[in-house]
Amino acid sequence: MLDSAMGIEYLHHGHITPIVHCDLKPANILLDDDMVAHVGDFGISKILAVSKFMEYTETLGTLGYITPEYGSEGIVSPSGDVYSYGIMLMEVVTKRRQTDEERCNENLDLRKWITQSFLVTMMDVVDVNL
Repeated sequence: MLDSAMGIEYLHHGHITPIVHCDLKPANILLDDDMVAHVGDFGISKILAVSKFMEYTETLGTLGYITPEYGSEGIVSPSGDVYSYGIMLMEVVTKRRQTDEERCNENLDLRKWITQSFLVTMMDVVDVNL
């Protein structure tokens, strides 16, 4: 997760014009032979050349990993990539997929499920192997 965070940091701050990936999800984080993570698949990424903070678009990413404002209003910003990274990090910590059928049947996404777990105990959410 640290390697992919550094890759996202490079996209957002490593150039004069920020690049927003727009579709961060586990399938777009690739591991090399040394198990170093690399961000891949820039098919719908956006270069924020005009405002450098946000852009409007009709291109969508993967449901479950995009921010609510991106999905409903088409707002693209580096914050959206941070949100997607957070969802992936929650998947790693809980050892559960964003699309687990058990939670989907209860109309809960991973973020809502974890938020509700704060009311009980977080240790029931975290993967026992951690």
